[in-house]
Amino acid sequence: MNILASLRYLVSLSEHQHFGRAAQACHITQPALSNALRALEAEFGVVIVKRARQYAGFTPEGERVLVTAQRMLREHELLQQDLASEAEQPRGRLRIGAVPTAVPIVARFAAWLQARHPGIRPAVLSLSSPEIENGLDALTLDLGLGYTDRLGQQSGVRVLPQYSEQYFLVRRDRQPAVAGSVGMRRGEPMHWVEAAALPLCLLTPEMHNRSIVDSAFALAGAEVTPVIETNSILTLSLSVVAGEVCSVLPGALVGAALGYAELEAHRLISPEVRTPIGFMLTQAERPSRALAAALALAQDPAWLAHAAAYSGALEV
Repeated sequence: MNILASLRYLVSLSEHQHFGRAAQACHITQPALSNALRALEAEFGVVIVKRARQYAGFTPEGERVLVTAQRMLREHELLQQDLASEAEQPRGRLRIGAVPTAVPIVARFAAWLQARHPGIRPAVLSLSSPEIENGLDALTLDLGLGYTDRLGQQSGVRVLPQYSEQYFLVRRDRQPAVAGSVGMRRGEPMHWVEAAALPLCLLTPEMHNRSIVDSAFALAGAEVTPVIETNSILTLSLSVVAGEVCSVLPGALVGAALGYAELEAHRLISPEVRTPIGFMLTQAERPSRALAAALALAQDPAWLAHAAAYSGALEV
């Protein structure tokens, strides 16, 4: 039995909570995954996975094996990177999870990191805030980019502030295009209560960004019933391009859509809303070579200026 492979299958099952999807993620058949887990149970002499027709979770002993598996795989990855890297040439993969509204920024970050260190292979994942927090706890993510105010007094998490998310009402430009103009037009600031009267496409209620937007409307004394709801950032943006609806977008998404000359953006005011976005990592873990390089970039003034320029410092 390949113990490391079996431990990977176990961690994959914990992550996907489905035998078929876990097997697919590991590029093996479902029977092969089940056989490996049974061999693991025989090795340790305990039942690891609750027996049921479908995935039903881990036994208490299985939970203990899972924690050890996560740490063993983490140490294996650290050793591989140490052996493959030279002093100023880190190598290895780096798994970064980002909330959907921060994906345009994390994509830029990954590109900067890979250009600076060609031996690093970033894997960028669009995840919800709870998925990022769980991934950091389970050591399946090296780094998360998201809403740091969710952490509260949570200990054991290191935060590297990156930018403040601010919000814009984006809609099709109602003014005739000026000859020779290119890109999105910046309109005058708009009050949240004015935006509430427009047909809006907003994220679905379980998304953290939606709770921020709803709170802003509530502070403005407005109630909103969106005409379209979605959990897709692409739908949120393209519904404005393709239809007659408007949307509330964070600056990072506005920065990614600046090339659309048919759109206009209005910074939303009254109230002024600024939400801190930062990188998060598990404080207690020894950073890999790739993660150490990423942390250095995340604190580089040149990078922070670049992130600010594309995430909300848009003069409208």
